[in-house]
Amino acid sequence: MRDASIYLLRGGAVALLLLAGGAAPTALPAQQDARALVSRASAAYRGLQSLRADFDQLIQNPMIGDQASKGVLTQSGQAKLAMRFSEPDGEAVVLDGEYVWVYTPSTTPGQVIRMPLPSGGPVYGYNLIAWLLDRPHERYESTFVRNDRLEGRAVSVVEMVPTVPDMPFTKAVVWLDRSDGLPRRIEIEETSGQQRTLTLRNLRANVRVGDDTFRFQVPSGVKVIEQG
Repeated sequence: MRDASIYLLRGGAVALLLLAGGAAPTALPAQQDARALVSRASAAYRGLQSLRADFDQLIQNPMIGDQASKGVLTQSGQAKLAMRFSEPDGEAVVLDGEYVWVYTPSTTPGQVIRMPLPSGGPVYGYNLIAWLLDRPHERYESTFVRNDRLEGRAVSVVEMVPTVPDMPFTKAVVWLDRSDGLPRRIEIEETSGQQRTLTLRNLRANVRVGDDTFRFQVPSGVKVIEQG
């Protein structure tokens, strides 16, 4: 991770058509199918008590080149999230329910940014999964792309294009697991020209998560910079 703007987190299904009188099956239109897939993903996400997954993130920037990172993502509800990085080691983004903490010593050593947690919904700049799956039909038009396999798992690929103003991206492509409906890969084309790819592996739903997971301990000698 090379900047403080991490799009988290920085997560289908086959719609069933009930037929009467033994009529031959009719394929659903792609747009309706995409809506069903995204609805299932949104419901699965909202029903989670917690989520933990290993992640890999790739930021492709035509000006400064590729930046790769990895670590563990943990989430509990809409207000608590932690991305703790093993590469670059020690970096973190933590939403503790009151503040957002962004610690990137590889680029801004000696300081951590602290911002108040906005009220009224998920923090879209950092919680990428909520960014896409919180009331998705109000914010995006979804199009079915294809069924595929990702690292041995059956997935459905859906493109989501914003329909509301002021979104910092022009398109998202999401690989939704056909077993549990949750995202396994997200590709974002940002308005800045960057492309972000977040891949989730070893995803565990509703695992027990301790409070310490979402508590950021300011390292000795590090200055807290207040923003917002």
